[in-house]
Amino acid sequence: MPSGLTQGALGVGVNQFQGAGGVGSAGGISGGGGAVQIPQVGTFDPSVSVNFSIDRNTTPLNTLQVAGVPRVNTTSTALTTSYTQMFSGGTSFTYNLNSIRQNSSQQFLLYNPAVISRFTIGVNQPLYNGRGALPNQRFIMVAKNNMRTSDELLRQQVTATVVQVENAYWNLAAASEDIFSAERNLEVAQRLDDDTKARLEIGTVARIELATTASAVAAAQRDLIIARTEFQLEEAQLKRLLSKKIDSELDAAGIETIDELPEPNSRDIPELNTALAAAFEERPDLRIAKQNLANQDISVRFTDDSLLPNVNVFSLYAGAGLAGDHLNASAGAGQSLFQGFSAQFPEYATGVSLVMPLRNRAAQADNLRARLEQQQLQVSEQQMRQQVELEVRQAMVNLTQGRAQVEAANEALKLAGQVLDAERTKLESGVSTTYNVVLRQRDLAAARQAQIDASVTYAKALVELHRSTGGTLKENGIELRDALTGEITKQPKPPFQSLQKANTGSN
Repeated sequence: MPSGLTQGALGVGVNQFQGAGGVGSAGGISGGGGAVQIPQVGTFDPSVSVNFSIDRNTTPLNTLQVAGVPRVNTTSTALTTSYTQMFSGGTSFTYNLNSIRQNSSQQFLLYNPAVISRFTIGVNQPLYNGRGALPNQRFIMVAKNNMRTSDELLRQQVTATVVQVENAYWNLAAASEDIFSAERNLEVAQRLDDDTKARLEIGTVARIELATTASAVAAAQRDLIIARTEFQLEEAQLKRLLSKKIDSELDAAGIETIDELPEPNSRDIPELNTALAAAFEERPDLRIAKQNLANQDISVRFTDDSLLPNVNVFSLYAGAGLAGDHLNASAGAGQSLFQGFSAQFPEYATGVSLVMPLRNRAAQADNLRARLEQQQLQVSEQQMRQQVELEVRQAMVNLTQGRAQVEAANEALKLAGQVLDAERTKLESGVSTTYNVVLRQRDLAAARQAQIDASVTYAKALVELHRSTGGTLKENGIELRDALTGEITKQPKPPFQSLQKANTGSN
């Protein structure tokens, strides 16, 4: 909430004339002339008031000429109703109806009992300070902006959670690939060890060769154990992100990674200008900064308005009625109200009110503070835009590097397999040693591990690109309203599924 909306000039343009004394204080039934004051200003929400009272009063008199009796007993029953409302443009409408019935022991009254009624209709319109929707709806405007900010904060939190889940899933998928790679390495090492044992029995190799293959089998078994334990850790991490509480059933359940690590695709890397435009439009943090700046702009405009003089034009119409029991007739409240509404005793008034604070230093201080805060928010927004641009550029660079690394790792894995096959052929021909084959197996295992690392790095770079451009939820087919209600109306569609289909079709 910007401070300029509530500091110093709070209420200026809304209720600044509530102490002006009501409508039509001039004239009246008793005929006391005077200046007509400005009508009462209402609030933006309509206000209705009803007052009812009964009063009995006994007054001693020092003469019989006034009332004909030495003491006067007066019973008064009064009813007062009013309706006030301010409209969005600053126009204020006021309606008042006052009625009183008096019964007195005086002997010289024209009507006894007498019913006196008066109604007034007043309109007030500010011309400078308080004019327009801003001074009267500023808190509503700020509240609407704050609602949008709350939505963006939720969107930001959901995006961060989805990014964490995606990265955790890719780590789990990489751990699953590590297990598959370790099992293949163990299978290859075990096959070589069995072949070496067979050749040892027929005397074609030395016993020292068996130690080499046995060592390779032991190393492969160690790598398999490490891969399985790493998979368990990554699985527990993903479960923690997906569930509020991990119970025994969930802890015992296993996660099967059915979606493989994505292969590079030329459509993964957008144009820089397109990515930056999407980021500036969709990033939740930038939207929040814009909403904060919009709130501060409201504060600046409101404090600018408070520097203006209070100039109001107003008009009112009033009608009065007097009826009661007479020597020749008898009437009551109906006749009195009829006289008032039929304009038998009307009153018309219009005028202009001017209130001009001298120097107005409090409003000047509020305005200066609001402008300084606005400049600070503008600088912060610009810095945030630069940071977003840097993140987008970095994400695109990482994605480009990741694509090149995956392609190079795939080629290296292919060549390592060919080298291993050639070394096995040499071993079978007797021109190589078991140790050389083991070395080539290790090279193949290292190439396969490098290929897995490059693939998971590429997958995370793709996740980061979606996050940096603000498209994480859209790319995954996640509806924000589902996060608000907690009910899924549309099944998410992860982007890597379509990428895999596209890659499969291109192959």
